[in-house]
Amino acid sequence: MSHDTLPHPVKTGAAPAARPDGRRRRRHWTRRPDPLAGLGSVVWLVVVIVPVYAMITASLTPRDEALGNNALKPPAHPTLANYSTVLHSGFFHYLWNTVLAAVAVVAIVLVLCVPLAYVAVRTRGFWSGAAFRLFLLGVAIPAQAVVVPLYLMIAKLNLYDSLLAIILPTAAFAMPVAILVLTGSLRDISEEVYEAMALDGASPLRMLFQLVIPMSKGGISTVGIYSALQAWNGFLFPLIFTQSEGPRVLTLGLFNYVSQFGVDIPALLASVVLSGIPIFAVYLVARRALVGGLMGVGGK
Repeated sequence: MSHDTLPHPVKTGAAPAARPDGRRRRRHWTRRPDPLAGLGSVVWLVVVIVPVYAMITASLTPRDEALGNNALKPPAHPTLANYSTVLHSGFFHYLWNTVLAAVAVVAIVLVLCVPLAYVAVRTRGFWSGAAFRLFLLGVAIPAQAVVVPLYLMIAKLNLYDSLLAIILPTAAFAMPVAILVLTGSLRDISEEVYEAMALDGASPLRMLFQLVIPMSKGGISTVGIYSALQAWNGFLFPLIFTQSEGPRVLTLGLFNYVSQFGVDIPALLASVVLSGIPIFAVYLVARRALVGGLMGVGGK
């Protein structure tokens, strides 16, 4: 059989057409519209936006008009007097205490949980596995179930009515989730990278600082944001373990507008708006790291 009569090879797939410069064109994939998903997104947006709108509207309403107006109706005479009342009622003191507590909680959680997660991932011994499971047990224990023993411990350590009485329990209850997230992040690091550094003579401590921490920035960022949110929004521990104005945080500062004769609703909501702005700004900046780190829990 001559070459002219040889069958031509069968093409299994058409290659992308070449451009004049010799490079192939990339295929552009288009997604089909999903009306159900779009409707669900709109419903969820309304569920989130309407309460925020009502809160901001009420915070701009004069106190004598707060109870008579529709919550969704813009105030006829908007005023910033409620925000002025909040700012002159110790708000910056509560804000400073809250920032200190959040920074301290994040520092404690990161300093302790990164090495613990590293040991849990790299060590295959019985004790490391038992310690890891013990930390995970903390996820299932609610703070309300152990508040009485914690109160006794805080009192015995002479830490009652101090910022440490808020910081230490908050960090302890943030650590189980932090360990879970960090172990999932560390398991994504290839074993070959560890072996290459070990062949170069790197010690475990050097691997921790030069390999694990740089390659786990997503998980570390997630843990930091999660711990900061826990400290910022915490209410139970400040309520039980403090009583004076000195260590009071923002969540307890809201009680300034609640009395036995009534509630100053516009000032209360103005305080909520002001206290939510800093942590909301942090969330907007680092939301990708938070979502990405939580999606990676469990590792490979």
